[in-house]
Amino acid sequence: MAAATQLSLQQQVEEAARVAGLTVSNTTSGADFTGKPTTKFTLANPEGKSETLEFSADFDFGRPEIQDELKTYFAEAAKRLKNPRPDTYVTMHGLPISFSKFAWPFHTSTSGADTYIVHGEAWLEDGAQPVLHAKVSASMTLTFAEIVPAMEQPFAESFIYNAVRKTMDQGQLEFVKSGNRQPVPVTTRYYSRWRKTFVFNDTVEQQRLDFIAKKVFWLSGVLGGGQPVWVLDPRDAQYLNTTVEDLKKVATALASDGVIQLTAGAEYATPTEGLMHHRAEYEKEMQDSVNFTKPQFNEDMRAGKANM
Repeated sequence: MAAATQLSLQQQVEEAARVAGLTVSNTTSGADFTGKPTTKFTLANPEGKSETLEFSADFDFGRPEIQDELKTYFAEAAKRLKNPRPDTYVTMHGLPISFSKFAWPFHTSTSGADTYIVHGEAWLEDGAQPVLHAKVSASMTLTFAEIVPAMEQPFAESFIYNAVRKTMDQGQLEFVKSGNRQPVPVTTRYYSRWRKTFVFNDTVEQQRLDFIAKKVFWLSGVLGGGQPVWVLDPRDAQYLNTTVEDLKKVATALASDGVIQLTAGAEYATPTEGLMHHRAEYEKEMQDSVNFTKPQFNEDMRAGKANM
């Protein structure tokens, strides 16, 4: 029965990938944090870029009520895989980061708490060899879990990545060379039950203009060798509490101002020479944001001079 279930899952993933213009280039067996079996699929586009999609081995892919979300996930993955570095993102405070080693699906807390947890890593990407990173433990309350269709990667990856970015914006994740896992709480404050949408940042137009500019600077100009990056990513729209339609208006405005150049139906962009001239400014913002995440100590107390 297990073999039949796995075969069925593989067939369904392969078909969903095909519809999105992708292929499954590799399939392997894995295990989640608790040792339960998983199946890992490597999704690849025609250019050879790939990402890993991991499901519980017994996941029911064919449930009718989740088909729209699965279709959306594969379609967005296909567009994201056209980026020069599909694993990279930028935060509102100017941190270029990559996500890796997320161990899907969620597992229940082993400490006895009523939470679902997923572990992963976020690396600082400044164009040099990555050294600083944050190991994260994203925990989701049982109440929050009620709004998630399944505890699997396609249904949670976007809001987990955005919760990590939000926690970085708040200075609550520190980049280190080595260290323990740092908590990323995912609670109902990130979700509006009234609007049935996720809410991470209330932004104004200028913040969204700045965000798209720094995204194109870092992900295309610095990390992507000048190759186009997707500026209409719904994952960013969720993070900025806006819409893809608004991101398109923002990108068009930046192009009109000579900040970015739009390509591929105005969905992707590259930096102009003028934008790249702001490198010192963006690097300073990045360093200030890294410093913001570091614990601050009173130097007199550190030197033992304070009265205690």
